[in-house]
Amino acid sequence: MSTKTELTSIGLMSGTSLDGIDVALLRTDGVTVEHLGPTFFEPYTPPQTMRLRTLLEMAQQEGRNLMGSPVVSAVEQDFTRAHARAVQALLEQEALKPSAIDVVGFHGQTILHRPAERWTWQIGDGGLLARELGITVVNDFRSADVAAGGQGAPLVPLYHQALLRTLDPPDDDWPIAILNIGGVANVTYIGRDGTVAACDTGPGNALINDWLQRNTGALLDAGGKVAASGKVHEDRVRRAMQREYFLRSYPKSLDRNDFFLDMLDGLSLEDGAATVTALTVASVAASRDILPATPGRWLVCGGGRKNPVIMEGLQRTLQVPVDPVESVGWRGDFLEAEAFAFLAVRSMKGMPLSTPTTTGVPEPMTGGKLFALG
Repeated sequence: MSTKTELTSIGLMSGTSLDGIDVALLRTDGVTVEHLGPTFFEPYTPPQTMRLRTLLEMAQQEGRNLMGSPVVSAVEQDFTRAHARAVQALLEQEALKPSAIDVVGFHGQTILHRPAERWTWQIGDGGLLARELGITVVNDFRSADVAAGGQGAPLVPLYHQALLRTLDPPDDDWPIAILNIGGVANVTYIGRDGTVAACDTGPGNALINDWLQRNTGALLDAGGKVAASGKVHEDRVRRAMQREYFLRSYPKSLDRNDFFLDMLDGLSLEDGAATVTALTVASVAASRDILPATPGRWLVCGGGRKNPVIMEGLQRTLQVPVDPVESVGWRGDFLEAEAFAFLAVRSMKGMPLSTPTTTGVPEPMTGGKLFALG
């Protein structure tokens, strides 16, 4: 447990979109964000993305039986060293020595997420990363929460709350929803009275990306152009929204592979993209209806905020202001990396990373595994 009040921390995030490694530095005491430092992004090469996709598919088929296999070990080692290179690139960019950094928060890559079985799996070797960098590392942020009966996700709400403390939103904005549209989308609800609630809303970019990858080889629908040229098949969206998941209250969470592209069978490239994009919007709207109160404003981060079809659909459906987080001075591409820098400090101080209303854990729960040097 750290005795320093403020720590300099680097956060790492490799999300469900499988596009690369986000690196962000900040200084925090684990309650407030004292300083937002530099950032760095290391895109995955096509072979790296393909190896991760293949591992996800294997895990979906084999489950726990895949753990400890040589295939997983090889990917995990390469994956961890790629994160080490990304941190080193940030340090070189800023002329910083490893000794200037107190801790690295290493999220890893979620391979399978099964909270109903009290099990979640993120690859990433915290000990190897600490040795490669010469910096203390915290990883495995989710396991303690899941083992205690929580969903283990989302873990960003307490960071969102800390960021919101730096703002003075007008009365009409409260309560505020912060929506992260990565591969899976999640929402944090924050009330003026301090109430925090959260859940995964449904698919974010993952199904859109998978549809484009399957049909064109492209990694994403850049600018939503393919979806914009297609027709939404509303009947298919309605059928998909009948899943029991969307009817449950928060907190709740999803695995990246909990949704499948079979809902798009027989559709053209353009109509499929339009339909699955509409599903992302519809699932966010469904989450609004289970929150403690209707948000007065939505702030959007993650790659989905760059898709105008998603953003226009959200504005039309939610009928309150929907803005990218840059509108309040936040960094939409790096919010999750920042969050794990923040959570690493909280973990070192023994502070909660999750609460009953964010993950469903029975009581506020700390977590993470510490890999200290020496």
